[in-house]
Amino acid sequence: MLTGKQKRFLRSKAHHLQPIFQVGKGGVNENMIKQIKDALEARELLKISVLQNCEEDKEVVAEEIVRGTDSQLVQIIGRIIVLYKESRENKQIELPSKG
Repeated sequence: MLTGKQKRFLRSKAHHLQPIFQVGKGGVNENMIKQIKDALEARELLKISVLQNCEEDKEVVAEEIVRGTDSQLVQIIGRIIVLYKESRENKQIELPSKG
């Protein structure tokens, strides 16, 4: 689990990022989960936008993606979901210590 301090740190890092995935009418599917997983491995931190025509609630969408990708939810702001997952091979982000 991320601490408040770590979430603040990640939010500041995510601020300038553009969403690279969009969840629309079809909702979340296996293919999208796989692509997000791969993108998280490459980037560690990413944004996903939930489009107006998405029939599911953004909290439900976030939960499905977090569960499917084994990532951590940093925040949901408006219709944007920010996710973090530590990369095995491309570690770029050094989180502040939990202490």
